[in-house]
Amino acid sequence: MRPIRLFNSILRSPRLIHTMAPILPPDRRPVVISGPSGVGKGTLFKLLFERHPDTFTLSVSHTTRGPRPGEKDGVDYHYVTKEAFEELKAKGGFVESAQFGSNFYGTSKATIEEQSAKGKVVVLDIEMEGVKQIQASGFPARYVFIAPPSEEELEKRLRGRGTDKEEEVLKRLAQAKNELAFSKTNVHDKIIVNDDLEKAYKELEEFVYTPVA
Repeated sequence: MRPIRLFNSILRSPRLIHTMAPILPPDRRPVVISGPSGVGKGTLFKLLFERHPDTFTLSVSHTTRGPRPGEKDGVDYHYVTKEAFEELKAKGGFVESAQFGSNFYGTSKATIEEQSAKGKVVVLDIEMEGVKQIQASGFPARYVFIAPPSEEELEKRLRGRGTDKEEEVLKRLAQAKNELAFSKTNVHDKIIVNDDLEKAYKELEEFVYTPVA
């Protein structure tokens, strides 16, 4: 085995990966990632967390809905009463919040600050209205928008999942049009077209490790 190949094999060793100190981005601000449903955000998150497990963490939102089977408090969501949610919101404790149906959801400043204090770069999965709220609040963050190759491709992906009724698919497509229009207003620091997963991931990784301008 050539020395360079031996060195590369050592670098890929799971034991070494877990013992090496994480490489932290020079810009430690939270990263807000948004994009239409079905664009592949979840898969990109998974790759980022798998390849940099000690560096990035996904923000855990607060919600007033009850936990579903298999969900854990503090892992999937922070489950709170409506009264506790409204009290925290009144105190300015959320960087963004929204109501879906009869339930409320929000991202608390304390949750982000707690993870940041642990040396983690916090990643937020936020929809369009939440992005607007965070930007309006002046909260320091970087913004990434994940876009589909085309609206036709996005529709193909949504229908290909086979999990949504026609009414829901049309609703998601209508929302996608609004989000794509919003992405053209120069509010994001980076727009990534997810036409190839690995290429899109490399763009995301390169962005989060870009030095502070």
